[in-house]
Amino acid sequence: MSAVVGARMLDGVRQWLAETGSEATPARVAEALRAQGRILGDAEVLGAAGRLRSELVGAGPLEPLLADPSVTDVLVSAPDKVWVDRGGGLERADVAFESAADVRRLAQRLAAVVGRRLDDARPWVDARLPDGTRLHAVLPPVAAGCTCLSLRVVRPRAFTLEELTAAGTVPPGGGRVLRALLDVRLSFLISGGTGTGKTTLLSALLGLVGPGERIVLAEDSAELRPDHPHVVRLESRPANQEGAGAVGLDDLVRQALRMRPDRLVVGEVRGAEVVALLAALNTGHEGGSGTVHANAASDVPVRLEALGTAAGLDRAALHSQLAAAVAVVLHLVRDRGGRRRIAQVQVLERDAEGWVRAVPALEWGERGFVEGPGWARLGGLLGVRLG
Repeated sequence: MSAVVGARMLDGVRQWLAETGSEATPARVAEALRAQGRILGDAEVLGAAGRLRSELVGAGPLEPLLADPSVTDVLVSAPDKVWVDRGGGLERADVAFESAADVRRLAQRLAAVVGRRLDDARPWVDARLPDGTRLHAVLPPVAAGCTCLSLRVVRPRAFTLEELTAAGTVPPGGGRVLRALLDVRLSFLISGGTGTGKTTLLSALLGLVGPGERIVLAEDSAELRPDHPHVVRLESRPANQEGAGAVGLDDLVRQALRMRPDRLVVGEVRGAEVVALLAALNTGHEGGSGTVHANAASDVPVRLEALGTAAGLDRAALHSQLAAAVAVVLHLVRDRGGRRRIAQVQVLERDAEGWVRAVPALEWGERGFVEGPGWARLGGLLGVRLG
């Protein structure tokens, strides 16, 4: 098919559609193909029309990968270097572009779909496509050699806690602890590195919240998909080309507080919104949650301290608010086999000097969580026993 559909023919179809003012429907693309002067059979025309339409309005060669329900990430680093993640780590995909120009053209077209600029003056973009897919692209020369394209697929349905247990993310019997965490309305954070499943786990847990509660989500990019009847979604917005109109996560948290949330959720705590979130959780908004990037659960207080300091909150004030606002950290890792799992559940408490520290309460075990030194306190808060 690549011999039938080349870059020249694709450009010719684009020009024909532009000149005639036609949309890229299958019939119009087939008509444009015949207008190129080649004699093609019906089967060739239909196949080429499908590929051309994918190039014009879809994701081109990446379309089959994005349609695969097992794929979570698609990464392009060169025309012949396409990688996918199906939950078991990165693997090479049997897909290739004809040239680096094709990769650049696809990235620019996807950016244009959501009204974002991607060119030599602004060589990167971070946006959400209409179907929820997260788009990130960097053009040369910032990306050496070829446009780097990253697509993170957001599935329309959240995993259930039972499915996460079957997949090994939650250890056997661990669901009882997580349900208790939600039932007693303790505020918690989910920490971990990139691709460890923080958003997936948070979506599943929010699906366990009672149907009579109102969940208000504040996110940079709408990725949380809780299976819940009453969810309000707020999404940040970057500045326009004139540098105006930006709406940050801190703005969203303040607005969320006026929307009568039973559960206030920040998709990812990464900036000044940490101040507004901690203040909210200290003013009667129990059961809040969010995610944060951290190498270990024990690093979470330090990570939040750095964010709070950058936002103008001094260390002592940050630790005072954190101690009263957040009780538990669930830390996710990705092991060498690519499996995502809850490595630790830690409880936050103050040390003798008044600084917040994370104390291991539960550790991952193949047969279930294993108790740590902080379990006595956490088990008392949750009202559950292991075993």
